Amino acid sequence: MKAKVHVTLKNGVLDPQGKAIQHALGSLGYEGVNDVRQGKFIELDLAETDPAKAKAAVEAMCKQLLANTVIENYSIEIIA
Repeated sequence: MKAKVHVTLKNGVLDPQGKAIQHALGSLGYEGVNDVRQGKFIELDLAETDPAKAKAAVEAMCKQLLANTVIENYSIEIIA
């Protein structure tokens, strides 16, 4: 079973890396990019076969290590 985790900064949290990307895109001639928010994508290959147990395990992983829940949001997708 696979789990896909998307981690992004919460609204209102400054994103200097996103601003740097936005500026670089403008420098390359890509006009009309009003804002850029960057994040991270994590794909996990799990031995668990029960989707509910897999999601619960990944939820715990996100809270303990994969995401800083003070400043980041995350979403989980389980693929059987």
